[in-house]
Amino acid sequence: MLSRYLLAAVAAIVCSTPALAQEPNFTRTEDVIYGRKFGTALTMDVFAPKEKSNGRGIIWCVSGGWFSSHANVNAGYAKEFLNRGYTVFAVVHGSQPKFSIPEVLEDMHRATRFIKANAKKYGIDPEKLGIAGGSAGGHLSLMQGNAFKPGDPKSKDPVETQSSRVAAIACFYPPTDFLNYGKEGEIALGVGTLNGFKAPFDFREMDPVTRTFVPITDEKRRLEIGKAISPVYHITKESAPALIIHGDADKLVPIQQAELVIAKYKVLGVPAQLVVKEGEAHGWKGQDKDLPTLADWFDKHLLDAKK
Repeated sequence: MLSRYLLAAVAAIVCSTPALAQEPNFTRTEDVIYGRKFGTALTMDVFAPKEKSNGRGIIWCVSGGWFSSHANVNAGYAKEFLNRGYTVFAVVHGSQPKFSIPEVLEDMHRATRFIKANAKKYGIDPEKLGIAGGSAGGHLSLMQGNAFKPGDPKSKDPVETQSSRVAAIACFYPPTDFLNYGKEGEIALGVGTLNGFKAPFDFREMDPVTRTFVPITDEKRRLEIGKAISPVYHITKESAPALIIHGDADKLVPIQQAELVIAKYKVLGVPAQLVVKEGEAHGWKGQDKDLPTLADWFDKHLLDAKK
């Protein structure tokens, strides 16, 4: 059963934008398979403008508390991007409680590579992809924009030959440092503030003798994994420009998490911006009114090369 904390997080992302009925100015292709694991399909929905495509794509991470479901694909968030000519890829990843964050991150790499490998089919520039999401979706966006992986030119799978790099990030209230969560030294690997999210941090590995997955309990190793899945430690001069919108009254994901990332970006001279929503918590009424701010960021960093 989902905890009340997880339900709140999912509601903040899924319900913060209005539902949108299928409209004549775009098409929706559901359940596009971008990969498979453990015998199951990984899917995304593709929203494409019928007219005036700008040749750019936006990946939307369908994730709240690292819970992901096709039922939570909300077409309402795509409207602003579609109206500007973007093709939107709503990616559903392997969900907690079955899969942990490291496994989810691999799904996002796969999804990004799949989109790039099929860029011609979708009429987009593979080097001009943006990524967006809220809360856990924001965390995944920042990881993709900072901890991307090169393609394998020797792979027999054309998808795996692609880099998983994206060109711009725009997101809402993302966790960014699980080892300094809210204050220095505060660990949040399914404990403390994130006590209601144990499953995403249930790191496991295959025991070569028993051939079963066993929990990783060694604290040093858990901290190493926690660092590896925290965006703030991956920021370099090669990072994708990032915009974060965050409420300063957020108790689930403290605004300090956004401040850490923005500060590091600025030290390295990479474009970054923090938009503070005064008095707002984790999600707010009328959050859809902030989607144009995300779209403006993508216009600036994905369309400039066309001008």
